[in-house]
Amino acid sequence: MSFEITANDLQDFAQDYDNRRDSAILENAVTTNGVRAASFNWHSIADDSPVFSIDLSTGDVTDQKQSGRCWMFAALNTMRHEMQQKFNLPDNFELSQSYAFFWDKFEKSNWFYENVIKTAKLDIDDRKVAWLMETPQQDGGQWDMLCALIEKYGVVPKTAMPESYNSSRSNEINAVLNNQLRHDAVILRNMVNDSSSEDDLNGIRKQMLNNVYRMLSYAFGKPVTSFDFEYRTKKDKEFHRDANLTPQSFFKKYVGWNLDDYISIIQAPTADKEYGKTYTIDMLGNVVGGRQVKHLNLSMKDFKQLAINQLKGGESVWFGSDVVKYSNTKHGLMALNTYDYAKLFDTDLDMTKAEALDYGESMMDHAMVLTGVDLVDDQPTKWKVENSWGPKVGTKGYFVMSDAWMDKYCYQVVINKKYLSDDLQKAAAQKPIVLKPWDPMGTLA
Repeated sequence: MSFEITANDLQDFAQDYDNRRDSAILENAVTTNGVRAASFNWHSIADDSPVFSIDLSTGDVTDQKQSGRCWMFAALNTMRHEMQQKFNLPDNFELSQSYAFFWDKFEKSNWFYENVIKTAKLDIDDRKVAWLMETPQQDGGQWDMLCALIEKYGVVPKTAMPESYNSSRSNEINAVLNNQLRHDAVILRNMVNDSSSEDDLNGIRKQMLNNVYRMLSYAFGKPVTSFDFEYRTKKDKEFHRDANLTPQSFFKKYVGWNLDDYISIIQAPTADKEYGKTYTIDMLGNVVGGRQVKHLNLSMKDFKQLAINQLKGGESVWFGSDVVKYSNTKHGLMALNTYDYAKLFDTDLDMTKAEALDYGESMMDHAMVLTGVDLVDDQPTKWKVENSWGPKVGTKGYFVMSDAWMDKYCYQVVINKKYLSDDLQKAAAQKPIVLKPWDPMGTLA
């Protein structure tokens, strides 16, 4: 059954518009200022003041600039927070995001080749192949993917491998690298369908990876293998030098985390994801043979309580959310009342969290760090958020997230398993159910 818009329908719509007393003034406001400015609710500034009952000291905010490395910045920030306290490091200390970026793109290239070979017998217009070829690699990622990189390559301070033009503005290298990977995909698919041997495939793949290594070295600089770590302490300005470190020895000595202790918790109330079960996403990852992306799905109540427990324990919390929804960078707000689009347009925009996920209205698109929470009668009212967009947004780079916004648009936290009950730890150990490559729980990557 179809419905064709007629001239009479258009006349009715125009008449309804003209009959509204506020149409002219609202048209002027929205056309002149835009939807967001015209619908901004200034009361939200007072409703979400940046004061918290639990507020961790975390130093200066970082800046991912024109790149999609939020997941990487957020994860490295959680590690540096503890380092700053333990070693009395200055507020501007950072771990090298460029070092991790190099190895992520290198390993993602090999991951792409792996999946090209696995899907080579499928038609080029098969949905899996089309999804794979749409973006062979990009900047996004997941907590477990950074863990896989660290387990293989370690970490270094930013002073050992600083930012480059391409790490801060990744669109140019992404375009050329994806061109190279699609070019290589043609060769690999043809070789598989011509029944080439595994040795021949591995040989050409090694040549391809050699090209990728060279391209990335030109773009980011050749990754450091040994270095000296020099710093002055924050309080007494005492000088320290630790010589001849490797990325692996630096991680062991200065970060010292057992990455297996950290578990990804998701909050996905859709019908296909039962609470208390674990999930992974088909074809999502970076290091072949490395750590698998794995999520434990829990209720919002459990999700928030685990985050609170970790903050009470003095540890910041990596989290993933849909940051573009009802957020304001000028005032550093993430709250459902920041903009009143429904009242502005006199319409109903309400969807449940599950409906928004199922119908593509919401998905994870940004990772940040929880560094505080305001508790009233031990219940959260708002959360302090460390972003990675530099100090010029929000309150010197920090945002206030209302508890209601967290309910609606937060989808993932990473929690030290010591804060999980025995039952939840057992649930987290389950073999994960495999979701489709395009599932919204994989969109951050």
